[in-house]
Amino acid sequence: MTVRVIFVSPAIGPELRQARFADEASAYGISAVNGGAADGGTADGGDALDEAGVRAARVLRPDLPVASHRFVSPSARCRRTAEELGLADAVAEPELRGCAAGRWRGRTLDEVAAEEPEALMAWLADPAAAPHGGESVRQLCARVAGWLDGTAAGLTGRVLVVAEPDAVRAAAVHALGVPDQAFRRLDVPPLAVVELTGRAGRWNLRLG
Repeated sequence: MTVRVIFVSPAIGPELRQARFADEASAYGISAVNGGAADGGTADGGDALDEAGVRAARVLRPDLPVASHRFVSPSARCRRTAEELGLADAVAEPELRGCAAGRWRGRTLDEVAAEEPEALMAWLADPAAAPHGGESVRQLCARVAGWLDGTAAGLTGRVLVVAEPDAVRAAAVHALGVPDQAFRRLDVPPLAVVELTGRAGRWNLRLG
């Protein structure tokens, strides 16, 4: 049986606009006020999406197909995007979270470049590098590949997933069977729709 996995990246929000490494407190809606429980916004009271992101998600909503299975990355921006897309019942899937940025979380790319230029260059050049003390791109790709070959491959029909851009890139790398160095060559804009079809342990990337 063939399974179709349709990934949708989150709508635009403050962190994506600022090229900021996701802060666990904001990306995953963890607030000191609620004792660490997940909520729909950020720790500073802001929202995971901005107004333009909400509007764009609502425009995309009628174009998405009906799916038998729905998943969402546990990040606040993905969960809010899923809600605006009419997927409030999507199941949270931790394996599709973004790449853990370690001590860089919450900082912008420019800030890291100014403060740790050599570490940043190593991270950009080597998929196995994790100078921030978090997760390497190679580890991320292996995690997402495991979800595709495990959970997703065991399903049938259409699967709709709102996932972090990192996870979408990793899924494309796995489907194409290319080296993980290709991860950096893939751009995933807000609300990008990427479809994979899988059968007998093989994945194809569908274009158009």
